[in-house]
Amino acid sequence: MIPLELEEVAELAPGQLRVAPEAREVTGLQTDSRRVEAGDLFVGVRGGVEYIDDALAHGAAAALVPDDAHAALAALAGRVRERSDARFVAITGSMGKTSTKDILSAICSPQRRTVAAERSYNAEIGVPLTIGRVAPDTELCILELAMRGFGQIAELCAFARPHVGVITNIGPVHLEKVGDLAGVARAKGELVAALPQGGIAVVPSGLAVERRDIDVVRVGEDVRLVSFEPPTLVTSLGVVEVDFTARHLADNTLIALATAHALGLETPERLHVEFAEWRNQELPLPGGGVMVNDAWNANPVSVRAALVHLVALADGRRTIAVLGEMAELGDYTDEGHAEVGRAVRELGIDEVVAIGPHARVYGGHWVASRDEALAVLEGLLQPGDCVLVKGARVLGLEHIADALTSVRA
Repeated sequence: MIPLELEEVAELAPGQLRVAPEAREVTGLQTDSRRVEAGDLFVGVRGGVEYIDDALAHGAAAALVPDDAHAALAALAGRVRERSDARFVAITGSMGKTSTKDILSAICSPQRRTVAAERSYNAEIGVPLTIGRVAPDTELCILELAMRGFGQIAELCAFARPHVGVITNIGPVHLEKVGDLAGVARAKGELVAALPQGGIAVVPSGLAVERRDIDVVRVGEDVRLVSFEPPTLVTSLGVVEVDFTARHLADNTLIALATAHALGLETPERLHVEFAEWRNQELPLPGGGVMVNDAWNANPVSVRAALVHLVALADGRRTIAVLGEMAELGDYTDEGHAEVGRAVRELGIDEVVAIGPHARVYGGHWVASRDEALAVLEGLLQPGDCVLVKGARVLGLEHIADALTSVRA
């Protein structure tokens, strides 16, 4: 991290500050004492106050119990951002923002000194932690921004101050907070509104952008996907050999390539991407089977995309979809779940294990909990089956994937 003097820390983030002997500055930012390294500032959020001593024992230069945790992290990250000469890219969207971030990082890292958000570090704690990894020589910082309602993206942008804003898509997520798709577009549009004059917006084809003082790159118009026959991805920016097969990941790669091109980077000939856990993970099962662990979250559009990929991956083998209900759909809840049920039938999924009250419309084997789902699967799975696990984050369906792969490894 770009160093901050301890006097600055005290000024920026009021609270109780414990300083290690002879420490004068902090060179890192952490909220997990297990990750503390020498010179870090440990910020105790939520129950973190209990780990102050542990953080100092691990070499923290100082430990802070802030009066307002989110405000403190924002102020500290904002000061680092002020002193950085790096280009900052912020990615949001209804689906695919984490995968797009992972792909963009894979494109940029060989060409620029790059810091990218870990996992889904995309809210009031995660975004400051990512900026807290920016060093004096960092050339590019890739952020992921979450949206749970109006104003959140604007608040994150107030201290992140991105030069480039990427919106992957607009879809039916968090509708209980923003009402409808127009509300989603308005909330995501806070990223475009926050860009500086001369900034760059990378947006889907058809998304209205009223600003005339920024450059706008429309994915699907200015940059196009020509064809995808795995492993060969052909785009208007060049041909790339990739190590994934899912069509929706090809779409995310096009967004990442468009962003990289806008940053002046080259299109790579080959691309290897390390995706965040519980997203697009393809895990082997006995007898030539495979499990797609995409358990991080779900909405009607992303579930259909995952089902399409499952059928393509199976290539004639039996398909099993373990689908949890979806959350935060508001008034769209019934129709959203009905859409998934129609997709299951249209795509001819062989077996469905549906979890949660709203998932009854999926058909197949309905259960109330993931433990019941696991019991059904134990009797259902056969050698060679191709399995998808996907549902709302609150269900924690990654535990099903972990249990089945560990038993059958």
